[in-house]
Amino acid sequence: MHFVKVHGLGNDFVLVNAMVEELPADPVNLARRVCDRHFGVGADGLVLLHKSGRAELRMQIFNSDGSEAEMCGNAIRCVAKYAYEKQLIQKEKIRVETLAGIIVPQLIIESGIVKNVRVNMGKPVLDRAEIPMQGSAGRVISEPLKVGKETYKITAVSMGNPHVIVFVDKLDGFPVSKIGRQIETHAVFPRKTNVEFVEILSRSEVTMKVWERGAGETMACGTGACATVVASALNGFTDRKVTVHLNGGDLLIEWADDNHVYMTGPAEEVFSGTININT
Repeated sequence: MHFVKVHGLGNDFVLVNAMVEELPADPVNLARRVCDRHFGVGADGLVLLHKSGRAELRMQIFNSDGSEAEMCGNAIRCVAKYAYEKQLIQKEKIRVETLAGIIVPQLIIESGIVKNVRVNMGKPVLDRAEIPMQGSAGRVISEPLKVGKETYKITAVSMGNPHVIVFVDKLDGFPVSKIGRQIETHAVFPRKTNVEFVEILSRSEVTMKVWERGAGETMACGTGACATVVASALNGFTDRKVTVHLNGGDLLIEWADDNHVYMTGPAEEVFSGTININT
């Protein structure tokens, strides 16, 4: 199977053009295998490109544990750049079908080179039942959640996939993996959840670390950065246009007046190769 290794700010993926590659019937097992950092290629997720009857392409993404994700902001930037550079699509604005709906990335090209990708990530979902999260109807903003022996104030946002944002005074030394794992699998989240831990730096700048559902702690999360800016604005901590600093680099996120969230950031191809999937 031919693949391309890509990443968005260190959030890395094995990308496969399923329109030309013959894949095994079980993508769950394939994802676990190729994402293994010791026995496979190594990645946070497997991204498959398919034909679509509703858009130019359909993106299917599986986390490293084999679970299928609705959407991934870093992956879709990589998909847009790949599709343009491999001449699958010769447009600067691409419609991509995902489980979260049609997402529209736009390439930012300078001197013929894709420098960044700006993605219309759609409208944030704030209703508890639609995130989904158990409890009474309405928004979840700075709501206490007991996690083990501690209680954290959480804000919940869906960007096509569920996110819980926890604001902390200092990220350095915070037990992201321990608390992230506990919140991801908390009983109030029937589909589990991604978890973002955020330190506010100013009205236009935050630092974020992420525990991703099905993948663990990663270098970056695009939908998580979008959810973070929405949550930061809802809590009155920031304005609606914010630079989000992640372990792998920066994303510019804007929650615009049209209620859509726009994400701008890079995408990189690392290498390509083939892997034997028949053994």
